[in-house]
Parts: sequence; C-alpha cells; structure tokens
Amino acid sequence: MRHLLGTEGLDVDTATAVLDTADELKRTLLGREVRKLPTLRGRTVVTLFYENSTRTRVSFEIAGKWMSADVVNVSASSSSVGKGESLRDTALTLAAAGADCVVVRHPASGAAHRLACWLEDNGTSVVNAGDGTHEHPTQALLDAATLRERLGGLTGRRVAIVGDVLHSRVARSNVHLLTTLGAEVVLVAPPTLLPVGVGEWPVTVSHQLDAELPAVDAVMMLRVQAERMHGGFFPSAREYSISYGLSQARQRLLPEHAVVLHPGPMLRGMEIASSVADAASAAITEQVRNGVHVRMAVLYHLLAGDNTADAADAATAQRAHGGEA
Repeated sequence: MRHLLGTEGLDVDTATAVLDTADELKRTLLGREVRKLPTLRGRTVVTLFYENSTRTRVSFEIAGKWMSADVVNVSASSSSVGKGESLRDTALTLAAAGADCVVVRHPASGAAHRLACWLEDNGTSVVNAGDGTHEHPTQALLDAATLRERLGGLTGRRVAIVGDVLHSRVARSNVHLLTTLGAEVVLVAPPTLLPVGVGEWPVTVSHQLDAELPAVDAVMMLRVQAERMHGGFFPSAREYSISYGLSQARQRLLPEHAVVLHPGPMLRGMEIASSVADAASAAITEQVRNGVHVRMAVLYHLLAGDNTADAADAATAQRAHGGEA
C-alpha cells in the first residue's frame, strides 16, 4: 500500500489486513506501562492540517510516536500557507525536508489525491485525514474496528448512518468500507441532507428513524456540519432533534446488542442525548481508542510492511522482547 486516500476501491483483503494489524498492535500494547514499539524508528511523519481537528490529529501523532517515528505537526495558520504558499509547494517542501509520510486534512475535496500525484516521484506516502466532503478513510477503518470488536464481525450486520449525510466525508467512507466488508447500510436523513445521486449508492435510504432502529445492529449518528451549510437545510435545531436525534426514548427502540457510534465532536442534546452518548451501548470513547491503533496499522502498512502476517510477526517479536524502543 503506497497511499491511503479513500475507502472507495479499497479491497476487502487490504481493509481486513489493516484491521487485523490494528488488533494485533492493540494486543501487543495492552497493559504495557511504556507504550512504545521500534517499528518506525528513523521514519518521519508530518501532519498537515488546513482544518481544525482534535481526535484525528492527536491520534495520528500518538500513533506515530508509539511506533517510534519522528512526528512533525504543521498547521496552515502557522506555516508559509499564511504567506500565500500553494499546497503543491508546501507538499514538495515537506518531501524535500525528509517526510516519509504526509497526513493531510484539507477543506477541498480531492486535495489528498492531488498531493499524492505531486509526491509520486518523491517516495512520500500520503494519508487522507479528511478532504472536504469527500472521504475520511481512517475514520471508517476505526469505526469498522469498533464494530468488529463489539459485534464479532460485520458480514450480514445492518448499520444505520443518521443525519447530515450530504456534508459528511465520514458517511461516504463508511458506506464504501462497510459494504465492502459485508454489512448492509441504511442512510437515514431528511431529503435536504442527502447528496444528489444517493440512489446509485449500495445502500437503503430512509427518512423515518423510528422505523429503522428496531432492525439495526448499529447506529452511527453524524455531526450536523453547520460550517458547510449555506442556506436552510432544516427548520430549526429543535425540529431536527425531534425527527433525527437519538433520544433516550429512541434508544429503547434499538435491539439490546445494538452499538451506538458518533465520529465526534458531538452536539449533545441535538444529534444525541447525553444519556445515550454515555450509556454502555455507546462505543464513542472506544472509537477514539481504536483510532490510535488503526492509525498505527495504517502507518505500518505504508512505511514498514506489506501484509498482516509481517505485522503480526513484528508485533509478536516486539512483545516477546519487551517492545523496547
């Protein structure tokens, strides 16, 4: 794997290999006081973020450091971007400075793909950490890892993705990945928050949340992305919550085993009730924990290994020798 730009086109073997590597890395680090593996010693990972982030940026930084990589954080607001430097020149500068991998978040859809093209001859890998409303592949991978952990597998499982699908790169990446891994996806949203052409996606579309909840194994609530909205997509926050918020009453409609997910940040009281977000059925904190291990696995496959067997052997060897960095 040279780059991770999206989950569209990611085959089941590659996706499963990354998830299996994440599981092995998680087991390797479990209970260890010093969480450090020497796997990426001598490698340099640069996070290049043109949009705000907490979970994604921090988890990539921790993932790199736990694998002994040198991690450099670059934000657009404090770089030469503020002086007018183009994305291409910034990328070439980072590659020339020795970056082995650039993790990029950008407001323009397709930015990560352009970056990968510009760096094709430099040997630098690119990870898409979210590009506009296009994709967010590592979020989908950590969601899949969490569902595998909670449900034991994804084949035949029914997952509802609820809310602002129109502006959600998380929803797009999850549709591609979950269906590839054998799950059935139902999108639940008002018509104004569904993208044009959604009928061609391999999903079921519904506008009635209450009707869908009793038959799902998991429900993923999406953040309402007000910063990307220019116009009235729903009458009010209160009316949105009444129709599409996951309240405590709606939680009771779910099967007992069903899992509640949210990519964060959450708008508590609108998208999801606090009592639901903090309930035992919610795996929101687990998503964050799994995000570190999934991003470790992604960096491993990009910079150190080509298959799960290699990763498992490396992690096992490190565990046997205490994992000293």
